[in-house]
Amino acid sequence: MMKFTVKYDSPLLEYLYTALAPQSRTAIKALLTHRQISIGGTTVTAFDHPLKKGDLIEVDANRQKAGIESRDLKIVYEDDWIIVADKRAGLPSMSTGAAAGSEKDRELTAYSILFSYMKSKSPDGRVFIVHRLDRDTSGLMVFAKDEKTKRLLQENWDRCVSERKYAGVCEGNFQRKEGTVVSWLTENPKSLKMSSSPYDNGGRKAVTHYTVTGEIPGFSLLEIELETGRKNQIRVQLASIGHPVTGDRKYGARSNPFGRLALHAATLAFVHPRTGKSLRFSSPLPFRL
Repeated sequence: MMKFTVKYDSPLLEYLYTALAPQSRTAIKALLTHRQISIGGTTVTAFDHPLKKGDLIEVDANRQKAGIESRDLKIVYEDDWIIVADKRAGLPSMSTGAAAGSEKDRELTAYSILFSYMKSKSPDGRVFIVHRLDRDTSGLMVFAKDEKTKRLLQENWDRCVSERKYAGVCEGNFQRKEGTVVSWLTENPKSLKMSSSPYDNGGRKAVTHYTVTGEIPGFSLLEIELETGRKNQIRVQLASIGHPVTGDRKYGARSNPFGRLALHAATLAFVHPRTGKSLRFSSPLPFRL
């Protein structure tokens, strides 16, 4: 076990390149990938994890290289209480009707992958889903390792989460390069399709902020920030103003340039429910204009 104290603020990987020289960059990245680096007693895998002067880094070259080997899901952060994972488009968050934390999903889901992962670490290992992403939306999700942590996150979600941003490519070009969509959403119980009303019709109020960050003729790249988190919120609200997400046939998209729903949960920042620390994660965009 190697231990050393951080001498200056730096992204983790950049610091390790210097501190662990002359090891190769590939070998140093492998230490992170195989969960052999911890900071202050917490295992860290994110290359850009922000180090502060005085942090204690531990390198365990002999630790068993356990982890998820899956193209479907990648763990970007893990500690004793939570897992932050990045899922691919097309992978369900969990099976319909599956009880999180009770039994393994029958189909391949983000939950089932992490269920197997936790069981491989310990027979008593458990995982609980905190929030969901639509099957065809990719990006960041939070899972809890115990019921108390799950409850703390879910019951205090609006207070805990300080930033929740998506990226999406929509059909058409916007006259207003930034704006807010406010509407009331209801679900058709037969089709399970959401509808959006600009007036209070008894549905659930939804608020979405958007900024155009890039465009070409006929398409716009948006940064989208949620003030509320309703089912299909971004998709139905953007469709309601004439700019459906590309690849979203359910809500009227006529184009599919990326062969998928062009919506990605790109940024998630929240206060850790157990430690009180502020955490922020980002996931690279899987599509470009």
